[in-house]
Amino acid sequence: MNTHFSCVGCGKCCSDHHVPLTLHEARQWAADGGNVIVLVEGFLDNGLGLPLQQREHAERRSVVVPSGNTQAFVAITFAAYNPGRCRNLDEDNRCGIYERRPLVCRIYPMEINPHIPLNPAAKECPQESWEQGPALIVGGELMDQELVELIRRSRQADRDDVQTKEAVCALLGIRTTALKGDGFTAYLPDMHAFAQAIELAVDRPSVANEWVFHVSGIDIAEQLLDAGAQIATEVPANYAFISLRAA
Repeated sequence: MNTHFSCVGCGKCCSDHHVPLTLHEARQWAADGGNVIVLVEGFLDNGLGLPLQQREHAERRSVVVPSGNTQAFVAITFAAYNPGRCRNLDEDNRCGIYERRPLVCRIYPMEINPHIPLNPAAKECPQESWEQGPALIVGGELMDQELVELIRRSRQADRDDVQTKEAVCALLGIRTTALKGDGFTAYLPDMHAFAQAIELAVDRPSVANEWVFHVSGIDIAEQLLDAGAQIATEVPANYAFISLRAA
């Protein structure tokens, strides 16, 4: 089944969504007065926390760090913090930074993760968005070659930026991750400290710090401990654990 798409300017994709940013975009977002949230998830070298078919993609966007007596792969996302409407969205639902909007905004409604197929039902766009406009996907293939290139650039930035992101986290005292599939750890750092950390981290030697895991339950904790990983015993400042586990 072919998929068509045309933006109708409803603004829903620009409200209540934390937009993943490249390192350069995160620096610019903070400089413009916006807030950046740091989201972290990880999995163990033995594969705990990760479906086998996703390992290659997950490893490529992760940094290898020690945790207890084992090692973990930690993926760090810097995202524009948007509770409510995006700060750049005007009253007519037009983007105030359209010419330099983040890559993820340019890619929408497509997904960056190759293991997540586009599902119109999972998007907030009104039905008419999918009933008009040019063909987006034909026979399972994305037709817009510019979009193909933007997705490639976004994935590459994930890989290129991760070492520096880990150095930024170290400078900010961030070293608690969630187990992939169990949740995310989320930090809302002071933006002055965040901007300073980015400047320092660019030239900082890559030395991975020891990380600890915050988990949703004792069963997950036992699996991690059995594998030699370290469990968090303290809650950092400006921090939240976002569980993905079904209630």
